[in-house]
Amino acid sequence: MKDGGSSGNCGIITSVRGSIVDARFDKVLPQIRSVLHTGQDGQVVVEVLSQRDATHVRGIAMTPTQGLARGMTVEDTGSPLQAPVGKGTLSRMFDVFGNAIDRQGELRGVQWRSVHRLPPPLSCRSTRSEVFETGIKVIDVLLPLERGGKAGLFGGAGVGKTVLLTEMIHNMVGHHEGVSIFCGIGERCREGEELYREMKEAGVLPDMVMVFGQMNEPPGSRFRVGQAALTMAEYFRDDEHREVLLLIDNIFRFIQAGMEVSGLMGQMPSHLGYQPTMGTELSSLEERIANTDTGAITSIQAVYVPADDFTDPAAVHTFSHLSASIVLSRKRASEGLFPAIDPLQSNSKMATPAIVGERHYAIAQKIRQTLAQYAELKDIIAMLGLEQLSPEDRDIVNRARRLDRYLTQPFFTTEQFTGHKGRLVSRKDALDGCERILNDEFKDYPEGALYMIGAISEVKGPPGKEASKPPPTDVPKVPAAPEVPPEETRHAPTAHES
Repeated sequence: MKDGGSSGNCGIITSVRGSIVDARFDKVLPQIRSVLHTGQDGQVVVEVLSQRDATHVRGIAMTPTQGLARGMTVEDTGSPLQAPVGKGTLSRMFDVFGNAIDRQGELRGVQWRSVHRLPPPLSCRSTRSEVFETGIKVIDVLLPLERGGKAGLFGGAGVGKTVLLTEMIHNMVGHHEGVSIFCGIGERCREGEELYREMKEAGVLPDMVMVFGQMNEPPGSRFRVGQAALTMAEYFRDDEHREVLLLIDNIFRFIQAGMEVSGLMGQMPSHLGYQPTMGTELSSLEERIANTDTGAITSIQAVYVPADDFTDPAAVHTFSHLSASIVLSRKRASEGLFPAIDPLQSNSKMATPAIVGERHYAIAQKIRQTLAQYAELKDIIAMLGLEQLSPEDRDIVNRARRLDRYLTQPFFTTEQFTGHKGRLVSRKDALDGCERILNDEFKDYPEGALYMIGAISEVKGPPGKEASKPPPTDVPKVPAAPEVPPEETRHAPTAHES
């Protein structure tokens, strides 16, 4: 943490109630958001949140308050909370105060800036809607992200959320030559350690900054870690003119920390116990994530929905800021379809003809229609079998199953586990592949030929030759009942599908 120095303005603690500290200053009253130091060697950090009267202030402690007592001296630094910015922050891990917590030596070559900054004015913002290419087929085709926009990532444990975030960081560094910043709000220390190790093994750490406000830290600390990460991101956007990918996990915990701070400060709670200033606090964070003339901060935020209630005030306020929603499906993950993004549950405001173009929009709509029809037919297939479907429905199933497999993709960050070399697929190649599958060009190819590949050009074998191998092994099962020839023809598609 940067030593904020001393303004020579000292006061005395008048009360300590949990994380809330009241102090009296007889000379000059500290400003709102000023940082105070107290306790042994000034280790306890307090941020002023309100001025009670002409001589008293009330603040929230950002560190544990054990050992504080009335009558102790409080020192006003005269400045707000500050975060380090600059190239020296790359490959490092920080706490909310800007202390390096990765045991990699002293921090060098950085400046310090206030974490409380205004969003860029409208006159500086870019008015063009641009697609942010991730190199991941299913996202670029069906859920295009907005450059300078915000996307929500919904998913439980074990469905590939961290792997997807890691791959996006890898592609950001390699494809856009940008910087990735990971902000952990209320993260478990185990998750932070695992993520740091995975990023190091994946080779993306040199162009990455990590900021953590851990779950065991006071609410004041968790409430400000998002602003600290954004201050670092704004440096790379405004000063270095680079593309920035900001990953926030979890944005709900930012709202939760604000709710705790509000309750401790004695404010009257609003609907369902949330703080009355929730909309303002969330907007002050989200509006700083923007696309300007010099660069863009594109954000992907993990969103926890309380009790799966999408009408919860926290979810409603968060959704109003998002331009895309990415939903991860446990069912798809269990089928081995990675990334396990549910294309029917996910959506993006960028998927309109005016932004992505008529051809892209038409292909995306056709894919959704095909997958939706396949989802409706699954119950019939489970009860009666594929052979009971009409030829038209059978064609839809064939296309949908091939699309499902083509939209899988081997990741660079999982090469060491899967043995599949990672692929970065351009939006043009991804669209071409989907269009050719919808046109039944790969009807005679086995489904496995489209699984875990990059561009469609990687499909091996000429049509017919691959498909001609399975029938000889499966057909002999049927002639056991030669008196019923239709049975043979009806079972042929089932053998083919298997």
